[in-house]
Amino acid sequence: MASKKNVVELIALQCTECKRRNYTTSKNRRNIQEKLEFNKYCPHDRKHTLHKETKIK
Repeated sequence: MASKKNVVELIALQCTECKRRNYTTSKNRRNIQEKLEFNKYCPHDRKHTLHKETKIK
């Protein structure tokens, strides 16, 4: 039997200023093809910064 790839994948959100991965979330690849970007709170910088999607290793 052939294995199916998961449609929902886990991703990490990396801060663009301090380059640390602060958040993890899931993403449905069928509905959202582009990379996610959110303005979220960075506890290391202690301010809201842009967080971009990266892969979890």
